[in-house]
Amino acid sequence: MSKGKVCLAYSGGLDTSVILAWLLEEGYEVIAFLANIGQEEDFEAAEKKALAIGATKFVVVDVRKEFVESVCFPAIQANAIYENVYLLGTSLARPVIAQAQIKVAEENGCFAVSHGCTGKGNDQVRFELSFYALKPDVVVIAPWRDPAFFNRFAGRNDLLEYAASKNIPVAQTKAKPWSTDENLAHISFEAGILENPDTTPPKDMWKLTVDPTDAPDTPEDFTVVFEKGLPVKLILDGGKKVITESVELFLEANALARRNGVGRIDIVENRFIGIKSRGCYETPGLTILRSTHIDLEGLTLDREVRAIRDQFVSVTYSKLLYNGMYFTPECEYVRSMIPPSQITVNGQVRARAYKGSLTILGRSSETEKLYDETESSMDELTGFSPEDTSGFIAVQSIRIKKYGEAAREKGQTLNL
Repeated sequence: MSKGKVCLAYSGGLDTSVILAWLLEEGYEVIAFLANIGQEEDFEAAEKKALAIGATKFVVVDVRKEFVESVCFPAIQANAIYENVYLLGTSLARPVIAQAQIKVAEENGCFAVSHGCTGKGNDQVRFELSFYALKPDVVVIAPWRDPAFFNRFAGRNDLLEYAASKNIPVAQTKAKPWSTDENLAHISFEAGILENPDTTPPKDMWKLTVDPTDAPDTPEDFTVVFEKGLPVKLILDGGKKVITESVELFLEANALARRNGVGRIDIVENRFIGIKSRGCYETPGLTILRSTHIDLEGLTLDREVRAIRDQFVSVTYSKLLYNGMYFTPECEYVRSMIPPSQITVNGQVRARAYKGSLTILGRSSETEKLYDETESSMDELTGFSPEDTSGFIAVQSIRIKKYGEAAREKGQTLNL
């Protein structure tokens, strides 16, 4: 007799394939759920595998448009980044996947949801906090925190051996022992040989981007047009190719960056649960769109608005995303502050991708006039009197003079 229906977030990979078989062994009926969030995956093969293992039903939900427009684009507006280098590719996807999974669970009468996140990672927190916000009474089955599961499968080799015994085909092998997670924004690589932070990733590990040394010898120029901080147009081939639809624009930005080797990072980051982790990431299109957006803000965004956004909104939003706090009152509040900061961010940025690098070629705006070429010129006065600066410096120096005087009275010398 079945213990009830469980909706499993199924990827078709090693962990979730083993978890699917294990849940069936434990007496649950399993609905296998897979979010199409832009990963390059054979969905038909995943369905075939899930049903062959024993899933009652396989459900794919296309969430790409929601992912791009509701999460990725606001992250670009906020210039979201974690610890100065990670563009949050995995974190961005989790609330979208969680929302879709809860909907599938409710539609199919599931009392519980399950996932394949490890007990040491961030994703278990991201998924489960989202689950409980969206459906407070849901039961979460987390095999990697269940002694019956993790004592049986102590590591990757145990999973591989179990999969082999069940005739479950998996892409991961003992020769390439690292795990991946992919979506429209990025792919991550971790575990296995990558756990040694001094191990150089093998060249054949990278999946999305061309090795910069193998990228084309000819630079590729392009233009990104923004409206209120949102990328609305990507122009390629000297104006011959123009993309405006959100998902297609993101896909084309990905393709552009990928063929030119743009968007690779290899980092050690601080996980929310307190453990340091080494991760390798490919984030091609998001790297291009975020970098051009930052450049346009220099031209169009008020200095103080930008400072407040950078010091509070960007940092706080990035941390909330990374920690899995998307469906919280504080994150809802911070998200509401993003659009007002972007009202003036209108214009276009011309850029060049070349052998792993991204270079800004120029920027312009027809509507925002914060930058005045003649006012900024060193060759013209144009309404600006150099004498005014004397008063400005005098006012700014008041407290600094007092600081210097106090140091002298104490016999202290101000040094570099």
